[in-house]
Amino acid sequence: MNFSSNIDNEMFKTIAGVAEKSNTSVYIVGGFVRDILLNRQSKDVDFVVVGSGISFAQKVAIEFGKGTSARYFKNFGTAMVKYGEWELEFVGARKESYRKDSRKPIVENGSLSDDQRRRDFTINAMSISLRKKDFGELYDPFNGISDLENLIIRTPLDPDLTFSDDPLRMMRAIRFATQLGFDIESSTFDAICRNKNRITIVSKERVTDELNKVILAPKPSEGFKLLEVTGLLQIIFPKMVALKGVEKIGNLAHKDNFYHTLEVLDNLSKKTDNLMLRWAAILHDIAKPVTKKFEPGHGWTFHGHEFIGAKMVPAIFKDLKLPTGDKMRFVQKLVQLHLRPIVLSKEIVTDSAIRRLLFEAGDDIDDLMLLCEADITSKNEYKVKKFLNNFKLVRKKLKEVEAKDKIRNWQPPISGELIMATFGISPSRKVGDIKIAIREAILDGIIQNNYAESHALMLEEGKKLKLQPKQIFTEEEAQTLNKSGK
Repeated sequence: MNFSSNIDNEMFKTIAGVAEKSNTSVYIVGGFVRDILLNRQSKDVDFVVVGSGISFAQKVAIEFGKGTSARYFKNFGTAMVKYGEWELEFVGARKESYRKDSRKPIVENGSLSDDQRRRDFTINAMSISLRKKDFGELYDPFNGISDLENLIIRTPLDPDLTFSDDPLRMMRAIRFATQLGFDIESSTFDAICRNKNRITIVSKERVTDELNKVILAPKPSEGFKLLEVTGLLQIIFPKMVALKGVEKIGNLAHKDNFYHTLEVLDNLSKKTDNLMLRWAAILHDIAKPVTKKFEPGHGWTFHGHEFIGAKMVPAIFKDLKLPTGDKMRFVQKLVQLHLRPIVLSKEIVTDSAIRRLLFEAGDDIDDLMLLCEADITSKNEYKVKKFLNNFKLVRKKLKEVEAKDKIRNWQPPISGELIMATFGISPSRKVGDIKIAIREAILDGIIQNNYAESHALMLEEGKKLKLQPKQIFTEEEAQTLNKSGK
């Protein structure tokens, strides 16, 4: 089978020319070949060079000329060449052997056949020649085309050996199955179950990188179900497995929060590719196992699971080597607030409640609403429709209150600096008490969000605290004071 028409462009022809001039056998291999057969577009190409991948890449970079960047990794025998939109990786053909306690291979020079044998799956072991004598010819020693046609993930060699040698391939099998909508062939699947504990020798960063790719798949629940049934999820993320199961007392049972979480994740994934927002879906009920309680006459409760869950987020992110800082805090905020719009959708929505939600969610309010809408997973269609219609009212009210009061990312008109300057006091609890009183009064609608009414309340609260104003500032003077921080 020949694919010369699929690689009929100047970039591939240039590389083929370098191969001809240097009398080197070069092949396109792996994902790019697979994606040609799946009619998927890609600009990332892996090349196997029978010989030195670095030496050949240097010649290619010279031939490409200006605008080309290249990086060489001598320890790994690989090279990365950036050419326009293309990212090209060159590696010498090799064969590998492994020690039991490490996924780092002992590497030796090898042939194309050796290199194809070390590949993870049959669908990634196909190659296309760039040699002049067989340009575009497909080499498929493990019948990868058949597995593509049958939507199968299978290892080229004995799966126990494949996964024992490089346990990360177990995560990759599940990731590809999830991304492509494929099934994992039975002996390959069984080998994952047998070798699951080998995943512990792989770094958390590499495991989480594959997990994130599962999460970003069109239907990530399929990947999590595979991770759970193979036993991998219990090893890499036991807190999520703890959500699984239903407990029943009398006629009262709670829902299976593992499958509920997956449904929320799938619902959300139809609306957004935001990885951290999808993580918020995964973690929104993470504290339900530790807050679960049966109350006679009422049933199962999970009081405070949103607050406990938010406190759990930093440790989970640290353990999984997920990013800290703003991304972690974003997830934490959404976990803590995820019940708020749901409560509002059940009640008469007051301006005060909407102001508080806007104040606490800030610029993340739209993401929070997406999460909350995804969280409606009842089997009762009428109930779902009712909730979603109520959410439309909440969204409408959010827009109305924001347009009127400008509460999103809002700071009260009276700052701590102004309070201290007005009363001639140093930083203290009294300053904080006055600020809180003004903020709460605005959020409750007792006073308007403006300087005049806030200033009057400041003086009133100061009087309660036995503070006498030393100086009165106009709104313009107050703004100048706030900007200077004096």
